[in-house]
Amino acid sequence: MDRPRDRRPPSPAGNPFQPARESLIDRQIREAQEAGAFDDLPFKGEPIPLDDDSAAGDWALAHRMLRNANMVPPWIATDREIRDLLARREAILARAPRSSSIGRERDRRELQRVVDDANRAIAILNSEAPTERQHRRRLDLSTELAALARAHEAGDQGTSD
Repeated sequence: MDRPRDRRPPSPAGNPFQPARESLIDRQIREAQEAGAFDDLPFKGEPIPLDDDSAAGDWALAHRMLRNANMVPPWIATDREIRDLLARREAILARAPRSSSIGRERDRRELQRVVDDANRAIAILNSEAPTERQHRRRLDLSTELAALARAHEAGDQGTSD
């Protein structure tokens, strides 16, 4: 049984799902558009960028609050520090073929310092990170020094030709 208040008269276009009259909100929006109130809004004619927090699940609100406060969880800050240290390690290995004999000892000391700092940061990360997915393996100093020695030897071979 149809109740009279649930039935709407058809709109002028004949669609029973559209209201026959313009609502107050629709009228206010239309008037604002005609007055040009929306002309200078950011992203006009472009999709509005939305932050996708769908992977954050229950933590989405917490992540959004931290991001808006320019803060990150401690384990993310530690991971950034590790990435910076790994970039320093790569820079040392990249310049190694061009290093002089004095520079080679400097490279060795600097690489040892970077590996020690990275391993300390990795230990902190592995204790702070919420899951094992974010954990990192420690660097092996002997493996890193062997890579540095190979890079130095590559420089020697390039200058002896």
